[in-house]
Amino acid sequence: MSNGSFVTEFILTGLPHAPALDAPLFGAFLVIYVLTVLGNLLILLVIRVDSHLHTPMYSFLINLSFIDMWLSTVTVPKMLMTLVSPSGRAISFHSCVAQLYFFHFLGSTECFLYTVMSCDRYLAISYPLRYTRMMSGRACALLAIGTWLSGSLHSAVQTILTFHLPYCGPNRIQHYFCDAPPILKLACADTSANEMVIFVDIGIVASGCFLLIVLSYVSIVCSILRIRTSEGRRRAFQTCASHCIVVLCFFVPCVVIYLRPGSRDVVDGAVAVFYTVLTPLLNPVVYTLRNKEVKKAVLKLRDKVAHSQEE
Repeated sequence: MSNGSFVTEFILTGLPHAPALDAPLFGAFLVIYVLTVLGNLLILLVIRVDSHLHTPMYSFLINLSFIDMWLSTVTVPKMLMTLVSPSGRAISFHSCVAQLYFFHFLGSTECFLYTVMSCDRYLAISYPLRYTRMMSGRACALLAIGTWLSGSLHSAVQTILTFHLPYCGPNRIQHYFCDAPPILKLACADTSANEMVIFVDIGIVASGCFLLIVLSYVSIVCSILRIRTSEGRRRAFQTCASHCIVVLCFFVPCVVIYLRPGSRDVVDGAVAVFYTVLTPLLNPVVYTLRNKEVKKAVLKLRDKVAHSQEE
């Protein structure tokens, strides 16, 4: 990227912590990462093989599991390297560009996908008789493709705004992965315009998506309250509860990081752990432990595997 930069690599300072915690943190994050990948792979496999789960909601869940698996992979392995070796803290300039792009690509795609999923739940609960026609296979595919394309465009804007500036002096990034706010602090030029555009861009996307999600769930609650049977209301609330939990865990940390004035390295690092390490793990945990259909499919898959091994 020809932007007049003299820096060929950056040094990631990693998470702020006492050196004695290197091994415990490495072990904890490694276990969480492995569980995240395996859990999301399990969801992908179960939905793929069980024909009863070939519905719009689960097609979007496939996309969400795929995103969470790779969102964690973009950041966590490098963080683990910073914990075990001083040389693991180095990241080349172009690798840093790639990491920032894919992080924002997957993160913004997930943001758009949460919005689509909330609209899908609204249609399923408010218009059950017309739902199948409105959310056809073609409509689901177009919505999914739209989220990925929108995420790619949004990430390209963030990456270009960050790396078209010259970097010619300090190269220590006060973070455990390459993200726009800590990188802009190292630029050898005025970054106020870039910071403002990034703030407005992320603000419009995040607030717009969150507003649509809130409106969807307000409408969903109104529809649920009109259901006559208590069992029907309970099942409808249960279906949406898991989505609400994951959405809040995703949006609240993003607001803390990107939509507040100033930047605090320690706070940003701790909050970023939540949505890069813990939130991707919440997806398989919440959707499998709180969803009877998925639990049935998992048990059916387990019995099928056990039966094949006996033969």
